[in-house]
Amino acid sequence: MNNSATTAPTSEAAAGHYYLRAFWGLILRDLHVLRREIFPFLIRVCMNPLLFLFVFTYIMPHMSAGASINPTAAMNSSSISFGTVLLPGLMAVAIMFSGIAAVALPLSQEFGITREIDDRVMCPLPVGAVAMEKVCFSAMQSLIAAAIVFPLAYYIPSMPVRVHIGSWPFLIAVVFLASMTSGALGLTIGTTVKPQQIGLIFGVVVMPITFLGCVYYPWAFLNHIRWLQWLVLLNPIVYMSEGLRAALTPGLPHMHAWLVLLMLAFFFTLLSWMGIRGFLRRVIG
Repeated sequence: MNNSATTAPTSEAAAGHYYLRAFWGLILRDLHVLRREIFPFLIRVCMNPLLFLFVFTYIMPHMSAGASINPTAAMNSSSISFGTVLLPGLMAVAIMFSGIAAVALPLSQEFGITREIDDRVMCPLPVGAVAMEKVCFSAMQSLIAAAIVFPLAYYIPSMPVRVHIGSWPFLIAVVFLASMTSGALGLTIGTTVKPQQIGLIFGVVVMPITFLGCVYYPWAFLNHIRWLQWLVLLNPIVYMSEGLRAALTPGLPHMHAWLVLLMLAFFFTLLSWMGIRGFLRRVIG
């Protein structure tokens, strides 16, 4: 009686340790692939924010004899530079694009004619755990992307960018939840869309949610377009931008911290459920 009672927990612990090693093995494999493709990864992460910052926060202010060209100036009496407005939004874009690209694009190949995904699911892990490994690895890439974009958005603008971190735990929580949510969105897209249509999704879905994700303006500034202000609340990148805005530039209008964390957790849970369900259907069904 005692032997069987002690054997069950021991076997469960051994199985958990076995699964953890297999999960970590997949992470290491993906890290090895990323190391070989580090240059394309850096180009993908840096090019869009670098060009946007260079044109709108460096070239245009110099063309206007040093005056800050700030599209939000009419609504913002504190004369905060456009670079300060952009910093959180561009970090959110980097997190979102990296998370989606790290999951959706590889899945479009693995679910293709060659069915490379079959090699992945042969590892000693539940099929759902293989899907979550992709989300976790994409979150790691999103963290790297955010760390790369921050100095770009801080140092390139000709006008000073004002950053004040009031709460490190809140900043860490926002970046972590945003990275996991972007990976879960990539999983959902990669398991829902046909491989030959994955390029179309970036133009039809990813670009619109970026431009309507409060990246280039705070959510509060949409108060003159009330229907749009409420509609964009369905967009997860809004909460990434607003959360980073609250953490890095609290002088700007932003959503309440608890609402940001709650909605990011909600979108992560919803998108993970949809993504894992689609992954199981594509692999097993």
